[in-house]
Amino acid sequence: MTTDVWLPFEADDIDGLPEASESGLNYRYWDGGPDFPADPADCVFYVVPYLKSAEVSVRPLPAMTSLRVVQTLTAGIDHMEPGLKFLAPGVRLCNARGVHEASTAELALGLILASLRGIPRFVEGQRREEWRSGFYPALADKSVLIVGYGSVGSAIEDRLSPFECARVARVARSARATERGPVHPLAELPALLPDADVVVVSTPLTEDTRGLVGAEFLARMKDGALLVNVARGPVVDTDALLGELTSGRLTAALDVTDPEPLPAGHPLWHAPGVLISPHVGGSSSAYPPRARRLLAAQLTRYAAGNPLDNVVRITGS
Repeated sequence: MTTDVWLPFEADDIDGLPEASESGLNYRYWDGGPDFPADPADCVFYVVPYLKSAEVSVRPLPAMTSLRVVQTLTAGIDHMEPGLKFLAPGVRLCNARGVHEASTAELALGLILASLRGIPRFVEGQRREEWRSGFYPALADKSVLIVGYGSVGSAIEDRLSPFECARVARVARSARATERGPVHPLAELPALLPDADVVVVSTPLTEDTRGLVGAEFLARMKDGALLVNVARGPVVDTDALLGELTSGRLTAALDVTDPEPLPAGHPLWHAPGVLISPHVGGSSSAYPPRARRLLAAQLTRYAAGNPLDNVVRITGS
């Protein structure tokens, strides 16, 4: 019986892991290096290295013939899609719900405030020794629309609460009720866009959301509105966004881009009214402790034969 678990952390650095002597699990450290730590055919639980390319992440999958669980350390699983065809039926794919919400929501709020209050302009003014005073928009009294109201979207609203927004509207794949108010289905998005001063995109990347923020979506946003993308780059049509930025009708704050990394010379770097951060929504000091807690909890469940959390797909079903 194979019992190898591949971890991108040293097992001794994760408090609460099942003891190898009691669980029979054999912990192997692999963080995406060129050499595998053991025979991939013996791996039953694969924790995908964080901040590695899709090519690196899926590289061992064809040889993992005994695999039962793939655990990502990202909220999205789109980077693993190319490798799922190599897996036998019944492999559980789990995401990292609960790991990145605080960090990503914090960055989303930071991007909103920096963009509205003119922080990039002040930084440039400081560099040029120019005193750029003036009248700048506040987040207070603004209407915010969150597109993608899962755990990250909910965490973003948590952080908006003290800022006296006039209204927060929520959109997800399907309608539901929450303690804060209704979550609207995607079908109602066109009617909600014209009323939003700030549109925050936090939806997963799927075939349904790829290019969701296209020319029609952007055209429905009100003049002067701010688009914030902390989802995935391909959710936004870059060419369509460039057109709106160049005209000066919209502004944007982007933690993710398409292409990514954004290459030198790309027009998005210097488009008017855009603030770009290099996909750092989840990669903060909040990540390691939450990731370790997730892995300890998941492997404890696995060793005990209990259902896993965060299962987003089972191969062959």
